[in-house]
Amino acid sequence: MPDAARVGLGEFLRSRRERLSPAALGLPDRRRRRTPGLRREEVAELAGIGVDWYIRLEQGRTVSPSPATVEALARALRLDDAERAHLRALARNPARTPFTREKVPEATRRLVESLAEPAYVTGRRWDVLVWNRAAAELLADFGAVPEEDRNVLVQILLGERARRLFGDGWAAQARHAVAQFRAAHDLWAGDPAFTGLAARLRAGCPEFATWWERHDVVHSGPGRKTLYRPEPQSFDYATFQVNEDPALRLTIYAPTSGR
Repeated sequence: MPDAARVGLGEFLRSRRERLSPAALGLPDRRRRRTPGLRREEVAELAGIGVDWYIRLEQGRTVSPSPATVEALARALRLDDAERAHLRALARNPARTPFTREKVPEATRRLVESLAEPAYVTGRRWDVLVWNRAAAELLADFGAVPEEDRNVLVQILLGERARRLFGDGWAAQARHAVAQFRAAHDLWAGDPAFTGLAARLRAGCPEFATWWERHDVVHSGPGRKTLYRPEPQSFDYATFQVNEDPALRLTIYAPTSGR
């Protein structure tokens, strides 16, 4: 029986195959297609692998693609950098112990709390583990909610404050957050901490299911957000990996001051 990690790999391959236009790739379309995108045999041919073997990959069977095969599939499916990295990680499929919330080193905690600008630390599941007063005032009062609600996805998708805070930009921010969570979720396929959070988001946010089924993946990085407090104000933000534990990410906001 296929395990959850292999099923996740197959679903990701299928989602990318179904997005590709045969015409854009210069492929002949001699017979009517019942589903959108490329056929499995077309992907296999573009990647230079056997059709049966590719079908086993999409079905989540226990097969282990080599790094060369993974790169060939990434080229065939026209993956961007984030998607290519995600495919590599899914193919590695390392054994994982059950997820537990991370612990933030005390020095990092003190640093975050001392900063004047809004700052917080998140873990692999996008749980907010440490924050400062400025972050609580700008984004959410994480100390006033239960631990299970101290999560970026919960706050953005299920909280009314976030919809007011992001205004017309809420959908774009929420969709981006779902894509970040998708990248982490697929690497922890079957873990109750991740599947449970996904189920909660699906039940509480009408838009979540549509975004989730797209299998979009993005990595965290710098950017700019407009927040309504209630007047619009722009903030630049950047994310940094914590040296003591690479699973931890420090995010800092700074007002753009009209730049």
